[in-house]
Amino acid sequence: MKAAVCRAFGKPLVIEEVDIAPPRAGELKVQLKACGICQSDVHNIEGAWGGTLPAVFGHEAAGIVDAVGPGVEGLRPGQHVVVTLVRSCGRCDSCARGEPVFCEATFRLDRESPIRAADGSPITQGTRTGAFADSIVIDASQAVAIPDAIPFDAASVLACAVITGFGAVVNTAGVEPGSNVVVIGTGGVGLNAVQAAAVSGARTIIAVDISNQKLAVARAFGATHTINPKQESLDGMVAALTGGRRADTVIVTAGSTSAVEQGVALARRGGTVVLVGMPPSGVATIDPGQIAHDGLRILGSKVGSVRPQIDIPRLLGLYRQGRLKLDELVSRRYPLGDINTAIASAGREDVVRNVIVFSS
Repeated sequence: MKAAVCRAFGKPLVIEEVDIAPPRAGELKVQLKACGICQSDVHNIEGAWGGTLPAVFGHEAAGIVDAVGPGVEGLRPGQHVVVTLVRSCGRCDSCARGEPVFCEATFRLDRESPIRAADGSPITQGTRTGAFADSIVIDASQAVAIPDAIPFDAASVLACAVITGFGAVVNTAGVEPGSNVVVIGTGGVGLNAVQAAAVSGARTIIAVDISNQKLAVARAFGATHTINPKQESLDGMVAALTGGRRADTVIVTAGSTSAVEQGVALARRGGTVVLVGMPPSGVATIDPGQIAHDGLRILGSKVGSVRPQIDIPRLLGLYRQGRLKLDELVSRRYPLGDINTAIASAGREDVVRNVIVFSS
């Protein structure tokens, strides 16, 4: 199979022929059809979080089940699936609490990558998926069956951008109808937080970004107001739009420490701040006395606190009802051979998600 291999942080990926082991007990082999380029992939390729090289990154994927290992139930060859990075046993304390993103089990694939270079040396399966490749082997818990009619490129963005942004609003924050919501950062994850707030019935949805082009897109996804803090007073505008109360919920999707500090400042007393973006490094300055005095809830949201087998079918239901935008999230499509071009343009203002598509 072909894969885009990262052999040196900060350098272009190399398209190589690699081998992939067959699926073992509880595992699947999936022939990929689409894989979105997430900003966390870009950070990984740049070496922001370190790790072992060589590696194949990519984790926002959709494809067709090619083979199943012993003991796999409910999935069969030929079935269309969304592939997530959430690997769960369904039996540990975290899974029993409905928190599969914190599964405590260790899987064979955590210890032994299924990917090998042509000379037999191991290649790390990045983000438990390694989806910048035309085939992958994953734990069966990472795959969610989808209807054949769902386009693969639209389905792929469900695997991270949608579940992360939507889940931060619905699962983590529990935004209620009539709420005032601020979303800081309107990239792929932020846009899904915006549309989740709209689906949840929020009264005021304020999108914040330093790109006017991205803010215009946020309006199309349900933002009632937009603010560019380089051009307007962020604090003043949020206060004015909420009758001086500030936000019931602030969703911080931008991966910067300054965005975290802004988020805390924009929440009302008793309000909720949800941290989604992951800065590569740095420490935000937050006054614990203020948090206690104002009764703020500051919550982390990992992959939208998603329960893939429950949440992805629900999201697809909204998509089929015309209440959730997926196709509009896909900006451009590239073959695997052009992945470095796709990565280089992923941060452009006119790009929501670049998607690698596989023709085989």
